[in-house]
Amino acid sequence: MKKIERVCAITHILTENPNRDFSLGYFAELFGCAKSSISEDIKLIRETMDDGSLGTLETTAGTKGGVRYVPAISQEETEKILLGLKKAFEEDDRMLGSGLLYTSDILFNPDYMKGAARIFARQFARSGADMVVTVETKGIGVALFTAELLHLPLAVLRRESRVSEGSIVSVNYMSGSSARIQQMSLSKRALKPHTKALIIDDIMRAGGSIKGIEDMLAEFDAQCCGIGAVIVAGGIEGKKIGDYVPLLLMNETENNKVTMDINPLLLAKQQRP
Repeated sequence: MKKIERVCAITHILTENPNRDFSLGYFAELFGCAKSSISEDIKLIRETMDDGSLGTLETTAGTKGGVRYVPAISQEETEKILLGLKKAFEEDDRMLGSGLLYTSDILFNPDYMKGAARIFARQFARSGADMVVTVETKGIGVALFTAELLHLPLAVLRRESRVSEGSIVSVNYMSGSSARIQQMSLSKRALKPHTKALIIDDIMRAGGSIKGIEDMLAEFDAQCCGIGAVIVAGGIEGKKIGDYVPLLLMNETENNKVTMDINPLLLAKQQRP
């Protein structure tokens, strides 16, 4: 295989498997060439990515030395994604009865949720997470894309237990928005003790559901190492949880219309790997 063909193939493999380690020996065997040739290819790919702000290639030294692709997102891309989400959620016909906001078409749209996941992946790249956790159903899309970018498994808590889950653990929690006691469950096989979990959700109001997830993690002797939500409603004060990262802040609805503010902290400084 010619050098340019190897470079294209290696780039494709790395970018399709973000945050996954590949040894130089793996590529050398795959393409039938020396490790020194692979090292030169990696150097060229790294220079190209650095010049175009396309991500970072991290390498490890030694006999088992390898390389991984760490996705990056520029400040310009971050702002573009957030403005796109803001515009979509502020469309005139989104408000339903009882002050509810229709969000399914956005939260299940890969174009929107891949962009949101890129921001979350950048924010929590150094969180030390072993697992991404969410609760069914609308947060599954963005949580799964975030898990893919961080090369982590995803655990989904159910609001109703299923026989197919096997033995489960259930917790009761107080919903902040409806002030009702609700239940969520998780298979005993889903989490290992001492796991560090990153919680990703779609819309957070009072934070009751996320507090319930934290209680569930405690049942597994696991801990939360970060919280991200696409939308936080009702301002940032008075929540049942502490530190979290929202993408958008939803204001009180007026005249059957909703307005969103972009989290200013996401635009305050350049994000780097």
